[in-house]
Amino acid sequence: MNVKKFLASTSREAWRLVREALGPDAVILSNRTVDGQVEILALPMEDMSSLAEPAVEKKPLSESTLAAFSAPKYRAESAAPQAPAARPAAARPQVQAAAQAQVQTPVQAQAEPPAQRMPAAEAAPAPLKDTAAIELAEVMSEIRTEVMGEIRSMRGMLEEQLAEIAWSGQQHRAPHKTLALREMLSAGFSASLARLLAEKLPSSEKPEEAMNWIRMVLGRNLPVMDNERDLLEKGGVYALVGPTGVGKTTTTAKLAARCVMKHGAGQLALITTDGYRIGAYEQLRIYGKILGVMVHSVKDETDLRIALDELKNKHIVLIDTVGVGQRDKMVAEQVAMLQGAGTEVKRLLCMSATATGETLNEVVRSYLGGGLAGCIVTKLDEAATIGNVLDVVIRQKLKVYYVANGQRVPEDLHVVNRNYLVDRAFKLKRETAAYQLKDEELPLVVANTARAMNDKALREVKVG
Repeated sequence: MNVKKFLASTSREAWRLVREALGPDAVILSNRTVDGQVEILALPMEDMSSLAEPAVEKKPLSESTLAAFSAPKYRAESAAPQAPAARPAAARPQVQAAAQAQVQTPVQAQAEPPAQRMPAAEAAPAPLKDTAAIELAEVMSEIRTEVMGEIRSMRGMLEEQLAEIAWSGQQHRAPHKTLALREMLSAGFSASLARLLAEKLPSSEKPEEAMNWIRMVLGRNLPVMDNERDLLEKGGVYALVGPTGVGKTTTTAKLAARCVMKHGAGQLALITTDGYRIGAYEQLRIYGKILGVMVHSVKDETDLRIALDELKNKHIVLIDTVGVGQRDKMVAEQVAMLQGAGTEVKRLLCMSATATGETLNEVVRSYLGGGLAGCIVTKLDEAATIGNVLDVVIRQKLKVYYVANGQRVPEDLHVVNRNYLVDRAFKLKRETAAYQLKDEELPLVVANTARAMNDKALREVKVG
């Protein structure tokens, strides 16, 4: 393998040397910086082609095949022309057809003793399988898969390094983009979303204008329930779902209190499916007793169907579900139970603002089966940053119905103000100064987003 090394002071000069020496189709094996110079290892395309088509030695015929042709009825035909042992695979079917045609000619049938006669089906030898060709095809398929995997890996490494180099130069040419990237990362937003908005940022000399543009774009892409009447006036059946410990029962009680203040206790019903957690039913029953609302407990889809049928005259029915981890198979069972209740049940996902963006994204994907009506962001008062939850909401296009920032019922449940949420995200980051990135660390963060930039949800973010 003819691997060549090229050294130059800049990446542009190194690419030029590669093209001049190996042509535009050269395969790049590595690209790195050594002692202040750019080092590129490359190899000609024809060398890569030779790797993809190795010479594979064909195996000789198996012993069983040779034994079949050494049978007595074939010895009488030894005078017939014999095919060379190294005959190409394409010629073998013709030899096989000729051999089959010579098995039971009329002359041979008369010359053979009666005891040696065999039925035509047994006398015809089985077609020879070209095992060597099959094995060759399998080897070639494995080689192609391995080579393509290596090419994709090298492409990913090259994209990361080019992104790092490009952003290093952009830090000096466009400092306002560096500021926007650092501010978004400190607020808890993902590196890929931060990079997307920073790259689309209009030219500006004032940092305040750049951050105002960032806030405007985030607010525009944040879906929220603009008016509480969308829920309280229309009514319906709502189920609060989510992992254990995100505050579903407390949030149910807060939402129930708002419904009672709007329509009275007679227009509300509470249902709980949480028969696993100790005291779960008692906690909701106490809230219901304070509000003057009856709490119904169900165990399965049949019980839920019966309960909803009995409560169909209620304006609003709230269902408090059992907490299930996003990787538990019970999530799918819970979704199926709510969808099979015979009545339209709108599911609201409770998302804790204290969870990481990766965890929240996994939770949404797990509970998304059949579609979510929206979400309620809980524990806003406990979160050091909230960019993580806003990032997931924007990517998944989940409508935020309420935000909860405490344990008081019903005071600590609020209708969402998108501008307030975005502004709060950037104010909270001041409390996490120890975890903020330095300017020299930003290119490394940007390099790791090379593959994430192809995310379909990210491409649908409106920045214009």
